[in-house]
Amino acid sequence: MKIVILSKGPGNYSTQRLKEEAVKHGHEVRIVNYSECYVMVEQNKPVVRYRGEEIKDVDVIIPRIAASLTKYGSAVSRQFEMQGVFTTASSIAIARSRDKLRATQIMARAGVGIPKTAFARGTAEIDDVIEQVGGAPLIIKVARGTHGNGVVLAETKKAAQAVMQAFYVEGVSFLVQEFIAESAGTDIRAFVVGGKVVASMKRQSLDDDFRSNLHQGGEGTPVKLTDEERKTAQKAAKAMGLPICGVDMMRSKIGPLVLEVNASPGFGIEKVTNHNVAEKIIEYIEQNAKGRRRKDRVGA
Repeated sequence: MKIVILSKGPGNYSTQRLKEEAVKHGHEVRIVNYSECYVMVEQNKPVVRYRGEEIKDVDVIIPRIAASLTKYGSAVSRQFEMQGVFTTASSIAIARSRDKLRATQIMARAGVGIPKTAFARGTAEIDDVIEQVGGAPLIIKVARGTHGNGVVLAETKKAAQAVMQAFYVEGVSFLVQEFIAESAGTDIRAFVVGGKVVASMKRQSLDDDFRSNLHQGGEGTPVKLTDEERKTAQKAAKAMGLPICGVDMMRSKIGPLVLEVNASPGFGIEKVTNHNVAEKIIEYIEQNAKGRRRKDRVGA
């Protein structure tokens, strides 16, 4: 098969691992910097051009879209979808997963355990918002962010009020979320491929940072999931429409709570668990895309 990996960082470990495994399986692989692509929108003729040439005869795309380029990257992915190209992550699923509020709403509707969350724009009812999520300490998140960026721990009610007012003044949409004390500085990343968890690790902050993301200096160790945690990860992935994703969860007194579903998870989990995640993804593609050029439902 002819596989295109849409990646802004061709030298990234994740991108290289996908290419390595795809080539090993006998596929033709091309890494395309989607930020340099441009699309031609014409009746019944969806075209993607890259560096002056049309990209043709593609069987599969693997979108590795950066959070800062979600809209542009998903638009390029959508153009391939319109050609009937098989994708490991649909454009609409990528867009939904990057909008923290939208993702939380979707998972809540699907019955996935999530931390109690509030979303508000005005500042008149800040006290009630704080009370509804259980009071301070609490977490305040920018509605669109990744790798632990744009996440603040407000340890007191006064601090929470100050942060929310500052965000409001700057016109930044934010979420207010209950603080799970028993899981502070620790979370679990479950890597899902084809609806199955193929690798899992616990991430622990190395200092007093409440964020455990590896991008924030967190340390990963292999972890065995409980049946409930495994089912929660699978349910969250299904709800978000992402057959391949990273599901971040916290262990709480009431069970696993999902923080985020990542449409372009990093492959650092391979180094931590010694599981060949990239190979699982290529095997998933082979099982689901071979000989299938289908018209995907294209969403906005």
